[in-house]
Amino acid sequence: MNVDVKRVKIFVTIPLENVEEVRNAVCEVGAGVIGNYTYCTSSVKSIGTFMPNDNANPYIGKNNNLEFVEEEKLEFVCDIDNVKQVITKLRKIHPYEEPAIDIFPLIDEEAFK
Repeated sequence: MNVDVKRVKIFVTIPLENVEEVRNAVCEVGAGVIGNYTYCTSSVKSIGTFMPNDNANPYIGKNNNLEFVEEEKLEFVCDIDNVKQVITKLRKIHPYEEPAIDIFPLIDEEAFK
């Protein structure tokens, strides 16, 4: 199989009150396009945990205290040529100092026989 990665799937966790703002921001710069559809995203509610150290400036919680936060894990596709722009916008608009961002390469159906 010859694989040429043209798109990725990006996952990011976001506090519930910021999900729409982040979704709109990344889609406005070209993420979430599938064929003739735009703003294609999916999300699942989850509980995120983290403990900010003394050097952190947390958006939620207190330094050196384990936090449990209701979040949504937002996922969307992105063309490989647009990833840097989307991630730059995501980091600019996301309220967390260090957002958890995962990027996975996608294999197009055409790669399978």
